[in-house]
Amino acid sequence: MSFFISDAFAEGGAAAAQEPGILGMVFPLGILLFFYALFLRPQAKRAKEKKQMVESLSKGAEVVTSGGILGKVADVDDNFVKIEISDNIFIQVQRHNIESMMPKGTYKATHRKVTP
Repeated sequence: MSFFISDAFAEGGAAAAQEPGILGMVFPLGILLFFYALFLRPQAKRAKEKKQMVESLSKGAEVVTSGGILGKVADVDDNFVKIEISDNIFIQVQRHNIESMMPKGTYKATHRKVTP
């Protein structure tokens, strides 16, 4: 018995002492499954696809960087990619900053529009 608060006893104390069991775990597990299916699985899938895309970079591929720069891959290193963004103008970016690969001809089509 505590000093300030008196203990309360329910009638039929054996019924009140039952554990919720497996039914008490269904709702929390359902919420975890929902978040996994809605958020974690698609994010892991996108990360896996991007990793495969970055590993498959090769010379001549047309790419867009995370900064929005469109160019053609001129050289590929273990950590860096050399990208041609205009005639004889090159930049180097880290491999993981390549956001997407573009269809062949995209770089030429946009390059012709800019050059008079």
